[in-house]
Amino acid sequence: MTPTPTGRLVRTDAGSDLVLTRTFRALAEDVWASLTEPERTARWFGPWKGEAAPGRAVKVQMVFEEQEPWMEVRIDACDPPRRLALSMVDEAGTWRMELLLSEVDGVTELNLVHHLATEEGIGEVGPGWEYYLDMLVASRAGAPLPAFDDYYPSQKEYFDGLTTAE
Repeated sequence: MTPTPTGRLVRTDAGSDLVLTRTFRALAEDVWASLTEPERTARWFGPWKGEAAPGRAVKVQMVFEEQEPWMEVRIDACDPPRRLALSMVDEAGTWRMELLLSEVDGVTELNLVHHLATEEGIGEVGPGWEYYLDMLVASRAGAPLPAFDDYYPSQKEYFDGLTTAE
């Protein structure tokens, strides 16, 4: 499998946003459940535990990463089934992102917006988000999950090129 990268870089007054989009023939509430219910997130990203609410943090297990680490994820905003804003801190720095859903006639578009602190490292970050979003698509369809090796390093050049595109 050779997935095609879809991410785009959007420059804003606050910096740069990496935006990746997927579309589902499903109601926004159903896609929202895939993004927020622990048993469903476990299928494509990892399970989580804790009391989820704006201003609170939950623990998420990254089961598709080496050593399956747990990380703390803060819920910055939650407007079901339209917007979920999250932030987390790890050895790579602070990650701020939003999951935005819009639905028209039973078709839901999901935009993952990663608010970048810097465009450095986008060649590693972008393929990772492509992989996870395709994991979401596969898990919802009951299809085989993709392999990360199909995304990285083959998509690195594409994402690195976004930083020089006008």
